[in-house]
Amino acid sequence: MKLVVVTAGVAPPPPPRLLADRLTEAVAQRAEVEVRVVELRDLAVDIAGNFVTGFPNTRLREVTEAVTGADGLIVVTPIFSGSYSGLFKSFFDVLDNTALTGKPVLIAATGGTPRHSLALEHALRPLFAYLRAVVVPTAVYAAAEDWGGGGDAFTDGLGERVARAAQELADLLLHRAPEKREQVEEVVPFEQQLAALRPVE
Repeated sequence: MKLVVVTAGVAPPPPPRLLADRLTEAVAQRAEVEVRVVELRDLAVDIAGNFVTGFPNTRLREVTEAVTGADGLIVVTPIFSGSYSGLFKSFFDVLDNTALTGKPVLIAATGGTPRHSLALEHALRPLFAYLRAVVVPTAVYAAAEDWGGGGDAFTDGLGERVARAAQELADLLLHRAPEKREQVEEVVPFEQQLAALRPVE
């Protein structure tokens, strides 16, 4: 199964990538996945060019095909001004709004304060609902203070949220119904149709 991880961090070291790596590791412990990480900061110029020209260049097209062709996604954005970053939104604006139909998605975000955690519910979840993806119930938010708590090696509570969300995504990946192929009606030649209409002598 192919798992694509999309992160939108910009300032190094990007906290979204740290959270994405942790989520990816947790999913990989629960399901056998082939992982590809997409750093949107490396595609910023390509994404802007797509908006100007109306067409993706070769590199952006290859990435969007990887995203739309994946069995599941992990998406992580920093929270700016109470919502996802412009770079994050711009990338998903490039996709057709049916491209993620039925695809399992784990949404996550990072921010400086816990007060922005609801951005996952009022911004990210509606975005992926619009894109017709299947968003796992547990969204994972990591504030700056979450990275240095007691409890486990990283935080109080973050580890539990990561584990729960990873299990939910793994369950969807393992039990996802195969895509239904459209049944093509058999074409009956016109001569054969006419023959069927002739009276039997």
